[in-house]
Amino acid sequence: MEKLYRHEIGSPIGKLTLLSSDKGLCRVMFPNEKASMLTWFIDRHFPKATIEAGGEFNFKAAAELEAYFAGKLTKFTVKLDLRSAGFYRQVQLEVNSIPFGKTKTYGEIARILGKPKASRAVGGGNGSNPIPIIIPCHRVLSTTGLGGFGGGLPTKKWLLEHEGVEV
Repeated sequence: MEKLYRHEIGSPIGKLTLLSSDKGLCRVMFPNEKASMLTWFIDRHFPKATIEAGGEFNFKAAAELEAYFAGKLTKFTVKLDLRSAGFYRQVQLEVNSIPFGKTKTYGEIARILGKPKASRAVGGGNGSNPIPIIIPCHRVLSTTGLGGFGGGLPTKKWLLEHEGVEV
């Protein structure tokens, strides 16, 4: 039976909930997300898992997030257990390559992935990112502004400004 580990940390944007498996970090939840979203994620990807407190990947992610928020880390190295598939996984892996302090648009990512007309699908893949901040979905913008963000637009704006991006 698979084990999951849960850990909560404080941050400048509120309490973050971290979830990891024995393979890596698999979920970061924003303070505004409902607990039912975590239950849905677990039921979908880990239906028979048990959940315990702690977890080595959660502790590594917590230390890296603390350093990020303190302005001392620009690239995360915690191992990920990304359960996304297909095009959404491709989107999330491409988003994960956007450097600190840089942004790309949905259209740019669609073109990079060889699907220049798939901006909306890129938005779907970006919006379903289970590991925000670490997979920096906040660095993806629409051509007309910030675009959407699961953590809320004030949080997206804060994260971008924290990285020195003018919004």
